Amino acid sequence: MKSFAYLKPETTVAAADLFSEHNDAKILAGGMTLLPTMKQGLAAPAAIIDLSAVAALREIAFEEGALVIGAMARHYDVAASVLVQTHIPGLALLAGQIGDPQVRHRGTIGGSVANNDPAADYPAAILALDATVVTTRRTVAAAAFFVDMFETALEPGEIVTGFRIPVPEMAAYAKFRSPASRYAIVGVFVAQTAGKVRVAVTGAASSVFRALDVEAALQERFDPDALNRVSMDPSGLNSDIHADRDYRANLVMVMARRAVSAALQNAGQGATKGQ
Repeated sequence: MKSFAYLKPETTVAAADLFSEHNDAKILAGGMTLLPTMKQGLAAPAAIIDLSAVAALREIAFEEGALVIGAMARHYDVAASVLVQTHIPGLALLAGQIGDPQVRHRGTIGGSVANNDPAADYPAAILALDATVVTTRRTVAAAAFFVDMFETALEPGEIVTGFRIPVPEMAAYAKFRSPASRYAIVGVFVAQTAGKVRVAVTGAASSVFRALDVEAALQERFDPDALNRVSMDPSGLNSDIHADRDYRANLVMVMARRAVSAALQNAGQGATKGQ
């Protein structure tokens, strides 16, 4: 590993200034991807800007019908948050399935979304929930944020600071994970918001994507059986040592049915609690 400058700002403004000043700098959030790639010699930044001292980026709040989650909120923070458990239990459960305890106590939602690993869990939730990505310069709709494998709409010098996530009527996530890495071989997040259904798939292709045929079927009837007449086109899906494209296409439908069942169960539990 090559030597580098280590910078630890205490405010978002200071972090943005440092990022603009250093042409070859990398942002350090949880470090779950950056540190391994540096150790392997795949990345050699001249400077590291550590955001762990920016307390404002770790906050989780509920404002005007939406969850506002800071980019430095760890997976454990999201999973354990009473606000997240109350308003979007499917998101809390998603966070609790990421990696192992060590990863959940270090990795962050902002780092995961900004990295846009094709098998990461959060991008499916952010896209299906029609969230807004907040940066040091602007806000970006989830639909416009994820571009391709490890590629997002972030511009040079721009830092993700948080997310504004509308609270859905019901939502859930189901994934078939690799037993070794616990990354999603296929993960499906289903959300119904204001009567509209959005379904996002991770792990199956080069980047997270919406399953429009699945959405159309669930829009007619939000029930697992509504998907019996729907299939996923395997062309364009990943084939690798974990699963070929045909297997992944089948997994998308299996995970979609499980996610719908879980969403209905979560909604039923919420109704029972409210009585």
